[in-house]
Amino acid sequence: MTQTVQPNSLVTLHYCIALENGQPLISTFEGTPATLQLGCGDLLPSLERVLEGLEVGTRQQFTLAPEQAFGPYNPDLVEHVKREHMPDEEIEPMTIMEFGAPDGTRYSGLVREIDDVRAIVDFNHPLAGKTIRFEVDIIGVL
Repeated sequence: MTQTVQPNSLVTLHYCIALENGQPLISTFEGTPATLQLGCGDLLPSLERVLEGLEVGTRQQFTLAPEQAFGPYNPDLVEHVKREHMPDEEIEPMTIMEFGAPDGTRYSGLVREIDDVRAIVDFNHPLAGKTIRFEVDIIGVL
C-alpha cells in the first residue's frame, strides 16, 4: 500500500525553497531530511497544500506565485518609527528586529533605513512578493 501525504500527516522529506532564478534559500538535500507535522505550523499552509496527495518516493518541483507562497508585498507594512521608540543601541540598516504591539503580540521587521531621527521598518515577510520554487522529495509518511 502506497503512503500518501494527507492534511495532518507526519512527513519526512527533503525540500528546497529557492528564488525563481534557482538561487536556493534553504535546502535539506545536502544534509538530514526534515520531519514535519502538517497542520501544526511547521510549514506555511500553502506549501503544505502542494504536498497533499504526493506519494512516498515522489520528487517534484513547484513554482509558486507570491499569492500561493508568502503573499504579495504590502507597502502598508512599511512603517516609519521614531528613533526614540527603538532600543538605545547601535542599529545597522538591514537588521531584523523584534517589536511589540500594544496587545503584546511580537512582530519581526527589517530595518531598511535608520538615522538619528527615524527608521524605516519593513514588516513584510522577506519573501513576500516573490515567486519561489519549492522542490520536495517525499521520503516517508505516517
